[in-house]
Amino acid sequence: MQAINITAYTKDASQIEAVKDFMKSLKIKFEIENVKPYKLSDKQQEILDSQVNPDEKLYTDAESLYTDLKKKYEL
Repeated sequence: MQAINITAYTKDASQIEAVKDFMKSLKIKFEIENVKPYKLSDKQQEILDSQVNPDEKLYTDAESLYTDLKKKYEL
C-alpha cells in the first residue's frame, strides 16, 4: 500500500461526506485531518476559545429578556 497526500478545499460538511463516500466506494483506506493554514499563539487561542465557548451565566435568553421588557414597560 502506498500513501499519497491530497488536500481538498471543501465548502461545507456535505462535500466532506461526498469525498468520504467516494473513497469508500473505491475501497480506498483514508484518513481525514483538519489542517490549519496558520498557527495561533497561546494568547490568541485563549481569546478565541473564550469567544467560542462563552460563559452561559453572563447571558440571558431571548424569551426571558422579552418577558422582562414586557413587564418593565407594561406591554
